[in-house]
Amino acid sequence: MNDLFGRARAAYDLLVARRSALFDLVLAVITTGVEIGQLFDGGTPVVVIPAAVIPVGVIPVVVTVLTGSALLLRRRAPLTVLVTACAGAAVLVPLGYSPGGAPVVVALASLADLRDRRVSVAALVPTALFLLLASISSLPVPIGAWALGSYLQTRRRYTRALEDRAATLERERAQLDQLAAQRERTAIARELHDIVAHSVTVMLIGVRGARDVLPTDPGVAAETLERVEVNAEQSLAELRRILGLLRTPDNGAQWRPQPSLGQLPELVSGYRTAGMPVQLEFTGEARPLAGGLELSAYRIVEEALTNVLKHTDPTRVTVTLHYGRTRLDVTVEDDGGGGGPAPSGAGHGILGMRERAAVTGGSLDARRTADGFVVTARLPVEDAGDAA
Repeated sequence: MNDLFGRARAAYDLLVARRSALFDLVLAVITTGVEIGQLFDGGTPVVVIPAAVIPVGVIPVVVTVLTGSALLLRRRAPLTVLVTACAGAAVLVPLGYSPGGAPVVVALASLADLRDRRVSVAALVPTALFLLLASISSLPVPIGAWALGSYLQTRRRYTRALEDRAATLERERAQLDQLAAQRERTAIARELHDIVAHSVTVMLIGVRGARDVLPTDPGVAAETLERVEVNAEQSLAELRRILGLLRTPDNGAQWRPQPSLGQLPELVSGYRTAGMPVQLEFTGEARPLAGGLELSAYRIVEEALTNVLKHTDPTRVTVTLHYGRTRLDVTVEDDGGGGGPAPSGAGHGILGMRERAAVTGGSLDARRTADGFVVTARLPVEDAGDAA
């Protein structure tokens, strides 16, 4: 059964690959049949030769079959095929037959479809005059065939132009997404750089202070060095997170305090003042976290609330922070009807949130719900027991 299915599939693929050749074959057969029917519609004439009267019914059939077979080459040499079709009709007229000119019409349409407009127009004039003078067809027939071929060419070029434009737009969209992600990475790197620089400064001040009091108060010196050790561990963690992030040297680091989770109530209050019905909830055992992790969580909440404000009109927005032993879960959920950008859309806000979650080693999920939209970030944190 599988072998039969495989053969059928192979035959179908071969048919699709050769559909142009099959179409040309069917077109040549139909055109030849129509032309032969037209030739013998009025009976079989005879040609009088000295000492004999010979029926010549076989001659037009051979000529018509040869002319129709030439249509198989209409894609490769349409002008040659047109000349061959006209020559076949020119042979049949003196024999007393009345060809319908079907091969000539098909060849003319193919030429207008496949070759430059100037070439097809130059061929149209003598072809139309030949068909008219040979009493094969009136002028509207070749003109209509040329117009059909010209229309097919124009439509094919228009379709190709649309496909090229769509491909170009897709490439540009992908490039814009990459640029947006890179800009976000640069911003994250700068912010983390500030945190690390601050920690190093604190360590330097602590070491100097411990050295000053070490001779007189070893206990204070030991406590100071312990705080320096904690800051050093956090700084090493931040340095690991910024590996791989590129930072452009055009602007220096901004030496200013970065937001943390302790400022979330103030952030939520600002959105509430703007008219958003937002509530902030904490679950689990809240504790201080690494500066880079708190910054990423803060920025994710900020961006998610901004998206809600831009794209929806909710009656309820809930921001939840759950402190686990090894993970901080940040959830922003609204009931605004799911009007926000789709998770796979081109919005740079969700891309930025994903980058911020990824830089901490976490993940972010953004999806529509039955009532609205929910953003969930899962950010790994150091176990409190391990840290102790």
